[in-house]
Amino acid sequence: MREPELVQGNEACARGAIYAGCRFFAGYPITPSSEIMEYLAREMPRVGGICLQMEDEIASISAVIGASWGGVKAMTATSGPGFSLMQESIGYAAITETPCVIVDAQRWSPSTGQPTKAAQGDVMQARWGTHGDHPVIVLTASWVREVFEMTVHAFNLSERYRVPVILLLDEVLAHLRENVILPEPGELEVVSRQRPERVDGFKPFATEMMLNFGEGGHLMVTGMAHDEWGFPTQGQKAAEQLKRIVSKIESRAEELARYRAHLLDDAEAVIISYGITSRAVEAAVELMRAQGIAVGFLDLKTLWPFPDKLVRSCTEHAQYVLVPELNLGQLVREVERVVRGRALVEHLGRVDGYLITPQEICQRVYERLGVSHGVRSA
Repeated sequence: MREPELVQGNEACARGAIYAGCRFFAGYPITPSSEIMEYLAREMPRVGGICLQMEDEIASISAVIGASWGGVKAMTATSGPGFSLMQESIGYAAITETPCVIVDAQRWSPSTGQPTKAAQGDVMQARWGTHGDHPVIVLTASWVREVFEMTVHAFNLSERYRVPVILLLDEVLAHLRENVILPEPGELEVVSRQRPERVDGFKPFATEMMLNFGEGGHLMVTGMAHDEWGFPTQGQKAAEQLKRIVSKIESRAEELARYRAHLLDDAEAVIISYGITSRAVEAAVELMRAQGIAVGFLDLKTLWPFPDKLVRSCTEHAQYVLVPELNLGQLVREVERVVRGRALVEHLGRVDGYLITPQEICQRVYERLGVSHGVRSA
């Protein structure tokens, strides 16, 4: 039996990328994501890959897009200010259907903010940061082993659907060290991009298959509205293409949803969380269940596309829904939209750079369910 290793969250991300077949990384040092690049700078050449420190984050995401079209799995990692700089190129990756992975280790923002403090303030930016309607998949993780697994999953989805995939971490999870047993080769599925059987007549923007540069075909890759051949177009043809690339992700929202649901069958109160906050939620639910309070939780691993049907099903019989986040209210808006008044939905936010505690969560649920210190009021 293998012994556990003491692994940092950022290291788990870097090791997950190599496991998934990533062979190109471009980035710029920024707290709290820098250890991802530091690890890959050492390890990527050992597996035949390339790790580049670029002059800034704009150059980093641009290099990643170019490498992907060159035929390799590619990734970058950053934090808030760098993530903002990447947004225009993320839109380019979306409209050109370029597989790539962007890791955002969230810091307390905006601007420089507090680089060494945790936050979950980039949830809406991850979905809507780049302009225009566009497809994107956004994942998150709560534990160090999950960081490894979700990094592999991010590459799999990116390659399968030809879409940029964003993995949201945070300062605490990025720097947290846990004893873990990481997956061995072959234990997790690793997806490679689909190649067309024939180059002649292949339409590069009509399918989820991908023809790379240098493989014998003629490619036109442009950020302008384009037809199935890649040539600029407008009107109905442009509309059809945009609807196709958005629909191929949005129509699979429930299929793409990864989550952990616990103790929901009889729950009067449901707590919906994600990322580092889910650790406090799990502890709080265990404490309240031990006191006989009917509380359950839904830990979302896929934030976008938002799993409407899943959330609706999990809150169908609840009286109260609590959404704790390290922000002033972001994912709670989606929960409110889905619940549509069937239950009271509340946000529990914290933006002082510290984590939400199990005690804070318990206290809010006690108040709303008429419970005093774990005993229901008469």
